[in-house]
Amino acid sequence: MLHITLPDGSVRSFEAPLSVHDVAASIGTGLAKAALAGKVNRKLVDTSYGLDADADLAIITGKDAEGLDIIRHSTAHLMAYAVQELFPGAQVTIGPTIEDGFYYDFAYERPFTPEDLSAIEAKMTELVKRDIPVERFELSRDDAVKYFLDLGEKYKAEIIQSIPADEVLSLYREGDFTDLCRGPHVPSTGKLKVFKLMKVAGAYWRGDSNNEMLQRIYGTAWVNKEDLKDYLYRLEEAEKRDHRKLGKQLDLFHLQDEAPGMVFWHPKGWNLWQNIEQHMRRELTAAGYQEIKTPMIMDRSLWEKSGHWENYHENMFITESEKRTYAVKPMNCPGHVQVFNQGLRSYRDLPMRLAEFGSCHRNEPSGALHGLMRVRGFVQDDAHIFCTEAQIVEESKAFNQLVMRIYQQFEFHDVAVKLSLRPEKRAGSDETWDKAEQGLRDALAACGVSWEELPGEGAFYGPKVEYHIKDALGRSWQCGTLQLDFVLPERLGAEYVTEDNGRARPVMLHRAILGSMERFIGILIENHAGSFPLWLAPVQMVIMNITENQADYCRDLAERLTAAGFRVDLDLRNEKIGYKIREHSLQRLPYQLVVGDKEKQENKVAVRRRGGEDLGQMPIEDFIAHLKQEIALLQH
Repeated sequence: MLHITLPDGSVRSFEAPLSVHDVAASIGTGLAKAALAGKVNRKLVDTSYGLDADADLAIITGKDAEGLDIIRHSTAHLMAYAVQELFPGAQVTIGPTIEDGFYYDFAYERPFTPEDLSAIEAKMTELVKRDIPVERFELSRDDAVKYFLDLGEKYKAEIIQSIPADEVLSLYREGDFTDLCRGPHVPSTGKLKVFKLMKVAGAYWRGDSNNEMLQRIYGTAWVNKEDLKDYLYRLEEAEKRDHRKLGKQLDLFHLQDEAPGMVFWHPKGWNLWQNIEQHMRRELTAAGYQEIKTPMIMDRSLWEKSGHWENYHENMFITESEKRTYAVKPMNCPGHVQVFNQGLRSYRDLPMRLAEFGSCHRNEPSGALHGLMRVRGFVQDDAHIFCTEAQIVEESKAFNQLVMRIYQQFEFHDVAVKLSLRPEKRAGSDETWDKAEQGLRDALAACGVSWEELPGEGAFYGPKVEYHIKDALGRSWQCGTLQLDFVLPERLGAEYVTEDNGRARPVMLHRAILGSMERFIGILIENHAGSFPLWLAPVQMVIMNITENQADYCRDLAERLTAAGFRVDLDLRNEKIGYKIREHSLQRLPYQLVVGDKEKQENKVAVRRRGGEDLGQMPIEDFIAHLKQEIALLQH
């Protein structure tokens, strides 16, 4: 007798071995039809998986996150099947799932066209209608290599040859298409009904620019048509909000080939930057931070001591002068330790919070560069807290409160917390890492937040807490970090005098709130679609006259508003007022002030809010009070 325990705690008994699908069918025909896979003792398996002993079982459907991933992975295989049906000779390589979809890399004699994508999608629909069973089978490594070589699939054979010889491999077959895969997969192609192919891009074989260029077809797949429709809407909206387009339209910044990954900030863009930086500076000062400035270029020997030369060298820009080798700093941390190391530090000096808007440079691959979101030259709102082990929890709690409050000020209200743990390539002993990881767990628990753990994602010198903010389109962006580091103080000789007159290493907490200023501004532009809140807007209002008769009064208004601390544009052109209003509306300014003879006579302004809302006439003093109240509400 078999006893199968379901997620609700109920137990079903069966007299003979059976499959996951059979269990689903015993519960109900609807569940059997919806079943995509099973989770047996927490391991994902196909619905054909045989149960011959007592087990815990969950039936996976499209309502589960795992179910959606299985749909996407299975749709990737379906696409590869369709490609090989339509284009004999096309070789498949790899086809993983990615956020919101999947891709597959192909080797083919000519580029795929948009018309080809339409044909592939139609063929996929045809294969779905045939409801072809998807079957799993196993081969030894050597047999699998021979199998794919016989099919003319040299890329697939090359992948398999790198797998240990004693490993048994699973393959999945649907109709005339077979591919190497761990699985699980949907039971048949008929389960894959909602998909769309998005684009074709180039991709190097195995991600190595020395290898041949392949063709990567991207697609998306969903459980139902409503989810696909919503996704396509979000894509369309994201395109409208693209910070590169808005950066040009609003005259904020530009990029050019002579300085790849570096930003040219225009007056309005730099004004936006300064609004953010000055706000952060006020917040940091209030939280007990001291601001410093450290050199951009430092000798190789320092980077060797810190461990960056060994662990981060490929990402660093290197230069030489007078037979000495220097590196442009990719991080601010070693420079901050040098400031700490100047003079004798006492336990009474701790915690010491050193902040810097630090300019960093990283040699990112050119193919990875993307507007403000991925650059080579950037500024971090960086800080390092030097403290004792006993102070870790309190400092982490204080930072968590600070970071959450600041995200609220920028109108990000959905924040996820993740804990990135030790990577393969790292400095320091396992004992030190155990201590650091547990220290951050204790700190997060003390903050009362829930978190997800990410194995292998930490920095080489310590684990880190990551703060992920969600924007107006539901996209997640990692911005803030808190990293607990016992390694760098040891490597760079940081120490303080203890209460009993001994010597001890400080703990170093690396922390950032916005992360890269460039990237955060890119996120802000897209989140607000260029319509910045009043306190952030580079230009907060424009004053426009109807005729030349009001020009002097407009100039006087501009002076009064500027003196009150507001950022004002003045448009006195001899153009029709309707034309001016339409033109400035494209600049997405929070307010437009229109002045005619009546406003001039009554010492008032006609106020229009962004979006066309007419607030009517009001005295300038009342308008200034209105602005100050709005800013106070937005910032707090």
